[in-house]
Amino acid sequence: MGAEVLPFPLPKKQGQAPLILGLQPSALVDHVAKVDCSLLDQIPGERGGSQPVGIEELQHLLNELKTHILPSPDDPSPMKTIAGGSVANTIRGLTAGFGITSGIIGAYADDEQGRLFVHNMTYNGVNLSGLKMKQGPTAQCVCLVDAFGNRTMRPCLSNAVKLQADELTREDFRDSKWLVMRYAVHNLEVIRAAIRIAKQEGVCISLDLASFEMVRNFKSPLLELLESGDIDLCFANEDEAKELLRGEQNTDPEAALNFLAKHCQWAVVTLGSNGCIAKHGKEVVRVPAIGEMKAIDATGAGDLFASGFLFGLVKGLPLEECCKIGSCSGGTVIRSLGGEVTPENWQWMYKHMKVKGLLVPEICQ
Repeated sequence: MGAEVLPFPLPKKQGQAPLILGLQPSALVDHVAKVDCSLLDQIPGERGGSQPVGIEELQHLLNELKTHILPSPDDPSPMKTIAGGSVANTIRGLTAGFGITSGIIGAYADDEQGRLFVHNMTYNGVNLSGLKMKQGPTAQCVCLVDAFGNRTMRPCLSNAVKLQADELTREDFRDSKWLVMRYAVHNLEVIRAAIRIAKQEGVCISLDLASFEMVRNFKSPLLELLESGDIDLCFANEDEAKELLRGEQNTDPEAALNFLAKHCQWAVVTLGSNGCIAKHGKEVVRVPAIGEMKAIDATGAGDLFASGFLFGLVKGLPLEECCKIGSCSGGTVIRSLGGEVTPENWQWMYKHMKVKGLLVPEICQ
């Protein structure tokens, strides 16, 4: 999707407040490509995770992609540049696929990447009245996808424009029901401010644990957030769940689920091809993954799972049905490259939901 020039700054909030808000302090653009293993062998850091890089390394990776891209007969475009970021993926999924009024709070720059982010999110119906324009570059991320669909992220946040804690106001959160956030130690100040204000406005908080590196390296402030009792819903994948309990005798997903459920009303641990487990109060459910399809690209799988799960929550559905819808939407995004679901794959999901007797969004009618 091209970066069309749009009127700046963005309009003030008008009409109905978003039911679900996403806090993504820095707008971000993903460069997603399928690459051979030799490139992954060259770059520092563990595969499958997310490790920040500087602008020079980002440019080096983008240059290296030209000689390492894997040809794909199923996808004529082996590389995509799209609006990204975990929270943005979840919010876009809620609006585009589930018809839930949703918005983003954050900052972008008036550069090519910022304009692309704004155009893509606007096109998908996301409310951007909480997005502020600032001087500087928009954040970028290289998403390297191997032949098996596993993705390795290298975000570049160096000098990127960012929303600050003192720029948040109660008006940003008024009349919304949920705030979606991703744990990041460099955003800790704005995360804490957002939680404080959101709670004053009666808004529920959803937190994603981000990456196993973030949990491993910055576990202490994460535990403070969880133990505060302010997090209503927490999402973790299997690797993040294991890191959360590193050093404990039992580090399996069930133990992590029980730990999270002590502090959060809803706790969810996603298990990739093995589905997910979730807990609310004393209720525990295990839901299998949807189908046996090989993943083209796992980018955004957890983010879109959250879209489906949150759709179920705001519709008042039982825990198991929330998980099943999350499994459907998470399984939808892995059918193509990047964290944005194609119109064809949304239709695939609606058909799957109908077959399984799940509540289908009105948007597909």
